[in-house]
Amino acid sequence: MRARKLTCASITLTVVLLCQSVHSQLQVGFYGNACGSAETIVKDEVRKGFYRDQGVAAGLVRLHFHDCFVKGCDGSVLIDSTPGNLAEKDSPANDPSLRGYEVIDSAKARLEAMCKGVVSCADIVAFAARDSIVITGGLGYEVPAGRRDGRISQVSETFTNLPPPTLNVDRLTQAFAKKGFTQEEMVTLTGAHTIGRSHCTSFSERLYNFNGTTSQDPSLDPMYVAQLKQKCPQGSKNPNLVVPMNSDCPGFGDAGYYRGILANRGLFTSDQTLLANAATANQVIKNARNPQAWRLKFAAAMLKMGQLDVLTGNAGEIRTNCRVINS
Repeated sequence: MRARKLTCASITLTVVLLCQSVHSQLQVGFYGNACGSAETIVKDEVRKGFYRDQGVAAGLVRLHFHDCFVKGCDGSVLIDSTPGNLAEKDSPANDPSLRGYEVIDSAKARLEAMCKGVVSCADIVAFAARDSIVITGGLGYEVPAGRRDGRISQVSETFTNLPPPTLNVDRLTQAFAKKGFTQEEMVTLTGAHTIGRSHCTSFSERLYNFNGTTSQDPSLDPMYVAQLKQKCPQGSKNPNLVVPMNSDCPGFGDAGYYRGILANRGLFTSDQTLLANAATANQVIKNARNPQAWRLKFAAAMLKMGQLDVLTGNAGEIRTNCRVINS
């Protein structure tokens, strides 16, 4: 018990230090004078969106991840495509799986009415991700703000920056290392899969066309495969077929995602592959046994992710409409 308390205390200190380390660029309470209700308004819109559709929380967490991993946390994932440019949101990695745009739009509309040209879309996404974690049972954390919005969004950049669900543990580790994350932080952030859903097309090859010698992935629990096949019929092209990412107990309140992996119920190859490496398997076991320590690590990792290649000062802009760059 004493060791667990010391571990949690050290992780809490890490969260605090991470928060302090970005004050040179970003700042907690950044909108205190210019738009004091900014975070409250975003939180309210997340709450309303969650009550309409609880799945939007997972969508907003993923929106933040997919924003930050492509060109940094600059709100570029929100920009609509134009006749002359296919934007990030229309990448196969984002469409139709990304959700929560309407929550960001609603928050932005209210903020523009109250504090015109002050609060960036990138900060709204960061606030909304934090609030989505809290509303689904995770730990809250202070979000340093002051991000500016990017003016470029290109679908081609998603192909080289967003790790697909088919990666093995080595390639997954490399993909996160390129963004400055340790292997342990990669395992921690992958725990976001404890909430949300996946379209069948993202993992159906594990059920029906795994390789030349076996139709289904032998690393998957056969009973789980049978359940998935009922929900995802072979050959179906229905884009509306989805299953929960975590079949155990969806939510940040526990570590059901990691227990699922230990039971060979990791939905993606990139989930189950965490057991293929001794170090990552050990992290999976630790997170499954100590959900509170994982939630603290997750908060720290989210804080770190929210700092990726941010635009500050006079860089970028404050978009009036999150879907369109200012003219």
